[in-house]
Amino acid sequence: MTLASIFPHPIIQGPTAGGFNTPAQVAAVSNAGALGSLACCLLSPDAIGAQTAQIRTLTDRPFCLNFFAQDTPKPSAAEVEQAKAWLQPYWSSFGWTELPTPAKWCEDFSAQFETLIELRPAVASFTVGILSVQQIQRLHEAGIFVIGTVTHVDEAVAWESRGADAVIASGVESGGHRGTFIGAQEDAKLGTFELLPAVVAAVNIPVIAAGGIMDGADIKRAVNAGAQAVQMGTAFLVTDEATVNPAYKQRLLTAGDHPTRLTRAFSGRSARGLENRFMREMASIEHQLPPYPVQNALTSPIRAEAAKRGESELMSLWCGTGVARARPMPAAKLVQTLLAEISAQ
Repeated sequence: MTLASIFPHPIIQGPTAGGFNTPAQVAAVSNAGALGSLACCLLSPDAIGAQTAQIRTLTDRPFCLNFFAQDTPKPSAAEVEQAKAWLQPYWSSFGWTELPTPAKWCEDFSAQFETLIELRPAVASFTVGILSVQQIQRLHEAGIFVIGTVTHVDEAVAWESRGADAVIASGVESGGHRGTFIGAQEDAKLGTFELLPAVVAAVNIPVIAAGGIMDGADIKRAVNAGAQAVQMGTAFLVTDEATVNPAYKQRLLTAGDHPTRLTRAFSGRSARGLENRFMREMASIEHQLPPYPVQNALTSPIRAEAAKRGESELMSLWCGTGVARARPMPAAKLVQTLLAEISAQ
């Protein structure tokens, strides 16, 4: 099975977790001939099932379900209390007397995986980890095309050796969480157009380019460099169907030359977003913070409260380096615009 046999246009809408990525957006992209993707990492199995059912009422085209391939952590009480203490200036600024310990650190990936097998979407993609040979075999038995996310060549070779059908070469320009699972996250520094040809040369499966790709000229450049498709998250984050908090969306649309950078401060995993006060103030200790998903769960109520208050300096404003070129419009129109731009090259 090839990518073109699943979706005719070489464009994948990147999954954006946190509720911004909606069934309406996924269906609109797939109906336009690209591949819509639903971010499932923060969703319970029941929610994944419900949103998948909603997508299927809106489209009969293939779509992708995306997951974080991760284990459930067991942090020590001391580690949690230290992290809460570092966050005290922020939660206390809301008038709170304490920061509650989350009921759970993350969704159980093994339960999510069983739900994925039951739902049988055309495509499933994975990041921040790698599946076993047996897991990939089960997905193939369910008729699911398997895509792994990589940030350097060794990871691409690992995914191919385990049976993946394709890999996403995610350059350092990519918004949101880095998918690194071999070696240190801070060592995965290759830009999209450095990483892409290296991965294409190293594997015999299709390679999808991601990171800083915002228009048809970028897509054409990636295809010319060996990509069979591109994944675009930031470009679709400002489409009409994405339910981005108004303060967040305003920051994205007025980003101009405001810098993006990688940080561990919000989640405990290297992730790219618009620089803000929280990032700057936490910079000196960000490498001491507990790893994802513990830090992510601890900052979640702070970020949620900041979103309610429109305080974007305390929100995780995930986006890629190309954010200044993001264009607000319906998702299907963006796909059509991108195709016209490709044809004009």
